[in-house]
Amino acid sequence: MVLALPETFGHDLLRGVGAILLYGVVGLLLMFIGFYAIDWTTPGKLSQLVHRGLPNAVIVTSSALLSMAFIVVVAIFNSASDLTEGLITALVYGLLGIIVQVLAVRLLEWATRIDVGRTMEAERFQPVSVVVAAAHLALGLVVAVAIS
Repeated sequence: MVLALPETFGHDLLRGVGAILLYGVVGLLLMFIGFYAIDWTTPGKLSQLVHRGLPNAVIVTSSALLSMAFIVVVAIFNSASDLTEGLITALVYGLLGIIVQVLAVRLLEWATRIDVGRTMEAERFQPVSVVVAAAHLALGLVVAVAIS
């Protein structure tokens, strides 16, 4: 049995590896932007609250990051088949998704009158943090599906 590879195998393999690396960079960039957008719009410095081990900050931040990941993954998945166009559409859809996500969560928090700042800085678990986390995840899924 002889294993025969297509003539373009090497080129296709390198192109695929390059695409993975480039989409990885775009995805990481969007995750950073998403984290800092949440940090900027949420009372308290998230990274410090998380490092202090405050349970509500950990729950809300984790759910926000998962929410951003949903948006980024769907933006990349639905990007154009051409690599350059795909990177641009993934970046634009991802940025728009992050903006919509942050605004939607803040609006929901305002509508429910949740004091997110006090919740995030609480030393003990506050059940309302699960509501904020659920809002992040739910709205992240809605935005992600809207991208597709």
